[in-house]
Order: sequence, then C-alpha cells, then structure tokens
Amino acid sequence: MNMDDLLKRIKRIEYHQTLLLKMSQTSTQAFYKLIIEKSLGEEDVKRFQLLCEELNNEWEEQKAEGFVYFHPLFNKLTKKLHPALQTEETIEACIAQGIYLPLMTELKKYL
Repeated sequence: MNMDDLLKRIKRIEYHQTLLLKMSQTSTQAFYKLIIEKSLGEEDVKRFQLLCEELNNEWEEQKAEGFVYFHPLFNKLTKKLHPALQTEETIEACIAQGIYLPLMTELKKYL
C-alpha cells in the first residue's frame, strides 16, 4: 500500500469518526465522546484515570479528616488535565457518564 492510499484511508476514517460523533449525540457515553472529539489517545486516558484515582483518594482522606472545602483538588485537576480538555466539559462529561461520580459532583461546585 502506498502513501496516497494510506492518506485516503486516514481521511475516510476521520470522516467516519465525525459521522459517529454526530450519531452519538444522544449517547450517555459523554466522556468517551469527549475523548474522541479531542483526539486523545489511550495513554492520555490512562493518565486521566490515574489522576482521578489520586484525586479521589485525596478527597476520601480529606472527607474522613473533616474537610469541607475541596477547591485545592479542583485546582489540581485543572492544572494536571490534558491541554486539549477543558475542566468544565470534562467534569460534565464524567458526571453524565457516571465516571468518578461522587468526586466529580463535588468538584462541579467549584466551576
């Protein structure tokens, strides 16, 4: 297969991806849709999941210690979030899909 054929295939896949996103407008998989829209890779998503695990653990510890103000965790998410992702859209997508729901619900208060 030559380079022109590969480029044509890539363009077709990108077009199909756009169509799939339009088809999934009513989907409850908002976070996955966001990942596709922002063209993030598997490693980017793994880093996000690790970040959320870390934040979730910190949140649980802080709650157990009686903390009621979690703005520093919100700031940490914003600082470490992939540059292609916006904090608000990411939190909303996670809530819509039910990913890290208690944590994201708490962090949404700081938007």
